[in-house]
Amino acid sequence: MGAVTSTAPSPGTPDSSLLDLAPVIPVVIVNDVATAVPMARALVAGGLPAIEVTFRTPAAADAIRAIADAVPDAVVGAGTVLTSEQVETAVAAGSRFLVTPGWTDRLLGALDASGLPYLPGVSTTSEVVALLERGVEEMKFFPAEAAGGTAYLKALASPLPRARFCPTGGVNASNALGYLSLPNVGCVGGTWMLPPDALEAGDWARVESLAREAAALRR
Repeated sequence: MGAVTSTAPSPGTPDSSLLDLAPVIPVVIVNDVATAVPMARALVAGGLPAIEVTFRTPAAADAIRAIADAVPDAVVGAGTVLTSEQVETAVAAGSRFLVTPGWTDRLLGALDASGLPYLPGVSTTSEVVALLERGVEEMKFFPAEAAGGTAYLKALASPLPRARFCPTGGVNASNALGYLSLPNVGCVGGTWMLPPDALEAGDWARVESLAREAAALRR
């Protein structure tokens, strides 16, 4: 089996890895579909084209569809994918990648069958080794801070050099650069550029400004 990496089309870079599109993937919980498009436009304008819309609310699929239809420069994907049915829903809505908090054989089979790039969630060395054995080299490390943070990922770099990660869970503006400095981290996932008060007020200029700061994070 050839190595499976999480490639997703990007404007101007057709075959780039999902982990290389930007240093941060915003993790979005959408309660009102009406906010999805202006929010996505603000994130893209700020330099964060990859947007993970989580399946934590009933509005998720409609939000993905709206962003896919109205924001062509966004690379929108589905997160918190837990079942094969959600995989099918995400694909039908126009998702361009899939993210899971963990994985089972059945879920991994559905992810493979979708034809989309994906980041399966891991938090232990055994899970990483099992995915590498299957040819999957790019993963979500979740919940990052609770599972050992930068020290844990640093310890994995030497014995498991093929594995690359997107740490998510407890990652914020103050610790993101610590993760991004690691050789086995391609990007991080977080919500700090989407403060609830800004979303409630529709303050998209603030979201764009915070996104721009996040996009400027580099090794």
